[in-house]
Amino acid sequence: MMTVMQTKSAKRPAASRKEVTHDRIVEVASRAIRRSGYDGTGVADIMKEAGLTHGGFYAHFASRDALLAEAGDRAGADAVALAAKVAASAPPGQAIKAIMEAYLSPQHIASIEHGCPVSALASEMPRQAPEVRQVATVHIKEMIDVLARQMPEWGQPEAHEQAMSLLASLIGTTMLARAVDDPKLSAALCAATLKQYLPAAE
Repeated sequence: MMTVMQTKSAKRPAASRKEVTHDRIVEVASRAIRRSGYDGTGVADIMKEAGLTHGGFYAHFASRDALLAEAGDRAGADAVALAAKVAASAPPGQAIKAIMEAYLSPQHIASIEHGCPVSALASEMPRQAPEVRQVATVHIKEMIDVLARQMPEWGQPEAHEQAMSLLASLIGTTMLARAVDDPKLSAALCAATLKQYLPAAE
């Protein structure tokens, strides 16, 4: 969501060379789609950045859309996991505040390549293939759930509604803050959203 997340995973059997290569392509693509958009991300460029030839692409993916879906899945899963980590690390009752401050931080606003894929790609998602939209939808639902679980009203319908509203505000604010070429306005947009929501979250 906010920055690149690095976590230690449980030990697994050593991956095959093909699996390692596949993972590298997906990781490169997950950054590329956030940096350049779905339409601005070409297979040849991804393979070159991954240190591979264009010809090897179809040994790993059935289509460009299959790659975009995997890349979106990787980016979305990392974002949700990071939001959950921020919430778990916050003092009692401060999880929503911590998530909001991290999401609307100058670092996240400036880090489109490593940040939340939804705020980076939402305007393009309606025009993507069904499999690409499907993985985005899954992670949006997961993010709503992460936020809802931090609400004082958790367990009630209003917690889910509040989480949807909050996520929409965070994403919209981030998109606007990145769109403008005035740093003061960008910061003011983030500050205004924080001011509107934080009194209720504290």
